Amino acid sequence: MAAAGSVSSDDVPILQTENLTSNVKSIYYSRTFLSIIGGVVAGIWGFTGLMGFVFYFLIMMVSSIGLLAKSKFSVQTYFDSWSRVLIEGVFGGLMSFVLFWSYPLMI
Repeated sequence: MAAAGSVSSDDVPILQTENLTSNVKSIYYSRTFLSIIGGVVAGIWGFTGLMGFVFYFLIMMVSSIGLLAKSKFSVQTYFDSWSRVLIEGVFGGLMSFVLFWSYPLMI
C-alpha cells in the first residue's frame, strides 16, 4: 500500500468531470473561432480548391500545437486522452470554415 503523500506507479490520475468538460468546451470554441477566422482569411486571399483545405488543416495543426504548449505538453493532467487535443472539433469546425471561406468569393 502506498503512503498517503506518495503516488504508486499503478495509480490512475483522477480527472474531475466538470473540469474535463470545461477544457473540452474550450477546445471546441477555440477551434470554431479559428475556423471562422481562417475561412475569412482563405476567402480574402483567394485560396480555391485543395489549397483552401490544406490551409484549414494547417490552421488546425497549429492550434493543436498551441493547445499542447498551453498545457505544457502534460495532456493527461487536463484531458483524458491525446485525441481530445489533436482531433476534437476539427471536423465540426470544417463546416464553419467552408461557410466563411466561400462567402468572400460570392461578393
